This record gives sequence, structure tokens and C-alpha cells, in this order.
Amino acid sequence: MKGKKILIVDNDAISRKFLTHTLKEQGYLVCQAESGKEGLILAWRDHPHVIVMDPGMPDLSGNVMIEKLRKDPRTAEIPIVALGSETDPNLIAAYKEKGFSEYFFKSGEAIAQLDEAIPRLLGIKLETKTKLVKNNSDGLLIVFLSAKGGTGTSTLCANTAMSIVKSEPQFSTVVVDMVLPIGSIAPIVGCTSQINLSTLTDLPESEITPEFLQKELPKPERWLFQLLSGSPDPEIANALQVKRIPHIIQTLLATYDYVLIDMGRALSRISMPILQAADLIVPIVGTDASTVSLTQTILGYFQTQGIQSNCIYPVLNRSVGLEGLTKNEAEKVLGTTIFTTMPYMSGNCTLANNQNLPLSYKFPRDTASMILKEMATNITKKARTMRSEQ
Repeated sequence: MKGKKILIVDNDAISRKFLTHTLKEQGYLVCQAESGKEGLILAWRDHPHVIVMDPGMPDLSGNVMIEKLRKDPRTAEIPIVALGSETDPNLIAAYKEKGFSEYFFKSGEAIAQLDEAIPRLLGIKLETKTKLVKNNSDGLLIVFLSAKGGTGTSTLCANTAMSIVKSEPQFSTVVVDMVLPIGSIAPIVGCTSQINLSTLTDLPESEITPEFLQKELPKPERWLFQLLSGSPDPEIANALQVKRIPHIIQTLLATYDYVLIDMGRALSRISMPILQAADLIVPIVGTDASTVSLTQTILGYFQTQGIQSNCIYPVLNRSVGLEGLTKNEAEKVLGTTIFTTMPYMSGNCTLANNQNLPLSYKFPRDTASMILKEMATNITKKARTMRSEQ
């Protein structure tokens, strides 16, 4: 990566600063443009190896820029990544048809996606990440993720962990928030601990022991499990020592009976070794067609990465209303069974989250609380089955 130049074209100063800092940390040379016109000038003058641009620039649209860049021999072959705010699959497909190499949604997971995409587009063979090696005595690893934001992944991860602890209090449980660059579970459970994923990676591996984790990781009031919070802000996330994550996860597995990880939307070199080692992966699927379609893409990608389909436990969450695809319609698109359907909870979920309370505590007789309890039982049972078959 040393010597490879990345051009960032974005009128948002905060986005440019965050991307620049992160990419420089990875060894890239970075130049910036705050307008489409300036981006064209720098692209033609400086010959970057990759261009990362927001296709929604106010002075030049993404379609105009990509057309100009692709028609000019100086930039015709440069990989160009769109980092935008569109979620419509048709518009995203149109961007790619115009000549964008990749399209990523502007979110906390975009950095992890770029981390994987840029070396691939440059043809750089990355070092193989350290694999997680599990023993039969290790805890069960259960990963929650989604293909798109707004599906309630963090809420379901935290509340599933709560249901597991209530059903099996004899077993120890920890929840790990790996949503980047800002964690999402701590605000839900009301945790303000100084220990988080970023600060933990600052410690020498010799200090990250089962005894340390049991003593230092907080147990949020009324939630019963221990929590390794995500980064509280993007600046701290920039300091994340990725190389220490495998050791942290392996130590957690040696310490707790259940390790639940909220991965958010991240599919990257950081997350893939964890997903490949998981006993069970729980994709949270929204009812809108775009989310179901994106989930289908992710499930197909899992197969290419050696993740067996029987390790997947899809959950349909009606987090925003009664409209959208039915369970049967979503299953036809996904080509697999959806094991649990969470009902629309109206304002109950928001109310419980705002008060930092588990759903089972705030609304113990609600249908959703009962389904969560059943889902937690099914998830742990299936995870045990998958572990025994390994």
C-alpha cells in the first residue's frame, strides 16, 4: 500500500478528514478535493491509483463526473468508488453501469468496506488475517449483523443476550459491540464504561486475560450480561489496533459461555475471520425489498467464504411497521428459511431503549418479549448443535 495515492472527492469536511486520517494510517498517500470540479483537476493532474467520491456533489453530479473521468484516457482505467447516501438498488445499479467500480453507503461500516475494497481494486494481495482457533471448551460465538442500517440489529442482539441470561443464569454471557466507527449498544443499555473495544486494543495482549475481562467489563443495570462497548466516537475508533482483535475474541471465548457480537453492517478483513469462526450467524432482515435483496447478496458471499448455510439463522424484524414483504415473500428472495419473525412493536421498542430497559423487563407480557425468549432458546440450541457437528 505504500506509495499508492487515493483521491477523496467530498464536499463534507468531516467526511474528508475522517477518510483522510484513516487511509493515511493504512499507509496510503491521500489528496482531497472539496468540489467536483476540483476533483476532476486533481484526478487528471495527479493520476491517483483510486478515487473515492461522493456522487452527490452539489456542483457536478456523479453521473457527469464519472462520464468525464471515464472518457479521459488519463483516468479511464482508474478504480472509482462511490461513497454516497443512496439506498435505492436501481440507482446504485445505474451508478455501476456508468462506470463506478463499487458503491458503498455512507455509514459507520464504510471504512471497513473500503479497507477491503481498495487493496482488491489495486490488485494487492493482503496478508492472511489470523484465524480464530476455538477449542471445544470455548464459549459459543454468536454474531448478529444486517445488510442495511435501521433493521434493529443492536436492539435484538442486546435483548437476545438478556433472554439467554434469564433462561440460563448458570452460564456467563458477554455482548461485544463491533459497530464502527461509533458503537450502538451502550446507549441502548445505558452503559458509560471507560473500557471499550478501542481502549482494550491499546493494552498489551499479556494484560487481556480472563481475570481482567471478568473484573473490568461492566454489567449494565438490569441487563445481567457483561458488555464490551463499541467506540464512543470516530476519533477513538481511528486508534483501533485491529491486530489485537483476534486475541481479544479468543480470550472472551475462553472466559464466557456465550459471546454475542453485534457486527452491524461491517463485512471486512476485520469481521470476516470472526464470521468464519462463528457457531451461528444471525442476519437481521428488514421487510423492505432493498434490505432483503442486499441480505441475499451477503448470504451468497458467505458461501464463497466457506460459511455453511446451516450456520445461518435469519430473523425478519418488522421494526418500522406492518408494511413490506411477508415472511414467505422474503424467504423466496433469500432462498432460505427465516426462523423467527419479530412483530411490529409500535413505540414499545423505542420507549424501552430510551429508558435503557430490556423489553422483557419493560413489557414482560408483550408478544415480542415472548418471541425473544423463544428465539434465544432456539439460537443457543442451534449454536450448540453446530459446535457438536464441527
